[in-house]
Amino acid sequence: MTSLLGFFALTFLLAWTLWIGSASAGPLRTPLFYLGMFAPAFVALSLTARTEGRTGVVALLRRLVQWRVPGRWYLFALGYMIAIKLGVAIVHRLATGAWPRFTDDALQYLFLGVAGSIATFWGQTGEEIGWRGYALPRLAEHIGLRGGSVLLGVVWAVWHLPLFYLPATTTTGQSFPLYLLQVTALSVAIAWLYAHTGGSLLLVMLLHASINNTRNLVPSAVPGAANPWALNGSLVGWLTVAVLWASAAYFLARMPTETRLTPAPPSTASRDR
Repeated sequence: MTSLLGFFALTFLLAWTLWIGSASAGPLRTPLFYLGMFAPAFVALSLTARTEGRTGVVALLRRLVQWRVPGRWYLFALGYMIAIKLGVAIVHRLATGAWPRFTDDALQYLFLGVAGSIATFWGQTGEEIGWRGYALPRLAEHIGLRGGSVLLGVVWAVWHLPLFYLPATTTTGQSFPLYLLQVTALSVAIAWLYAHTGGSLLLVMLLHASINNTRNLVPSAVPGAANPWALNGSLVGWLTVAVLWASAAYFLARMPTETRLTPAPPSTASRDR
């Protein structure tokens, strides 16, 4: 547990320093911002190298290319957030008698969102090497995968807190309590995928990218919001919480008690040697 506390402390320190510094860094703002996003990976790889050496680092990185899983889990990764948002739209219709606002040209948005997730999911390595590659298996050893997925969701959400105050981010001024509830439920869904793919970080990154790219199918942001601690989320936002937690409750009830990490198969070149 000491190594986990060190991981969380260093990750927060590095990311928050870079993000806060980026606000007044002029032309360096964007590079510093994205370096902060990669803080979980930098810290996880450093700690792994220190405690497990090259073998541990290679084992961790191999999970980035662990692609041999049943096809249904690729569909889950690409379609989970879409299904959640469509569920939100249906609940909204039943509750109010009207459909919520969909993003402009929803079909094109879905196509580009799914295609973008497939093309850019590697951008999630900065977070997922740390959160699901390093932290989740260690949390699961101490408090189980159920408890670990929930606790990690809370930590993951709090890690994003500076982004609610920095200008011109997707979360600036939005309701952090609402975000906390959503992200914690999403952490459970990601742990569900992680558990059923032998700890594949490739599938986890694909789900993470899909969440980012399709979450605005039914937008929930409040225009002009300026108080991150207000419970001022939109109706769509709160319905998203409800639908996410309905699915999270199912995942928690059926979550495997153990996850056997499946190493990526050796390359052809390695076998030939």
